[in-house]
Amino acid sequence: MRTTKAQQASNHRLLLKTAVDLMTQHGFEGVTMKQIARAAGVGDATIYKYFPTKESLLTAYFEQAITDALVQMRKTPDQAAFTLQERMQLLVDSVLETLLADREFVALSRGMVERAPLLLLGEQLPGKAALKEAFLQILDAAEASGEIVPCGFKPSLAGLLADYVYAVIAYWLRDTSEQFANTTQMVDLSLGVLVLALRSGLVDKLLELGGFMLRSQMVRLMHDGGGLLDVLKTVRSGLNGARS
Repeated sequence: MRTTKAQQASNHRLLLKTAVDLMTQHGFEGVTMKQIARAAGVGDATIYKYFPTKESLLTAYFEQAITDALVQMRKTPDQAAFTLQERMQLLVDSVLETLLADREFVALSRGMVERAPLLLLGEQLPGKAALKEAFLQILDAAEASGEIVPCGFKPSLAGLLADYVYAVIAYWLRDTSEQFANTTQMVDLSLGVLVLALRSGLVDKLLELGGFMLRSQMVRLMHDGGGLLDVLKTVRSGLNGARS
């Protein structure tokens, strides 16, 4: 009997959920594809129709999580009244809320991804295309409403913001503050700095210096964590002073 699209989607989610549960308990190396298939109740060969390798399970998890987060974000009512910062923060919050239940697995997966540094800064990041498109729509709406000055580099900026989401995830995984208060503050400060820069037209000038430089420094700061909140407060203060 031919498997319907609905059944395929159900099997896809079931296999991912089973892999998350088993890998969280036993680690990435401690679980085989056969074990995942049997725990999910599918044939040993069937899993390979969905995921050719264990590594592809990791990337598929993030693709699915980001897709789910964006669907949930778009269900939030009255977004037309949101500011640019509120819309971007809603997107980031939706991703983190989606990942929260599987935080231990996300940390395990992050360790695997960090062994492939080119993936961290590449177009291959799972879910990056969807994140980039979502940020581009948010930026287009802000420009159309006059909230920010026209920006000639919106696609490049949207790509940087997609990378930023992954940098936030790395910061969040290392955050030991109560209810992840430091992550909340960091996201608020960093997006606030970005909005101030967009309103002044400064972002175009910064992007002319090279997106890779900005992206690599952003990832380094998020990864190390040290002094990042102080740096953001200083930059925000400087931008506010320049506007006044």
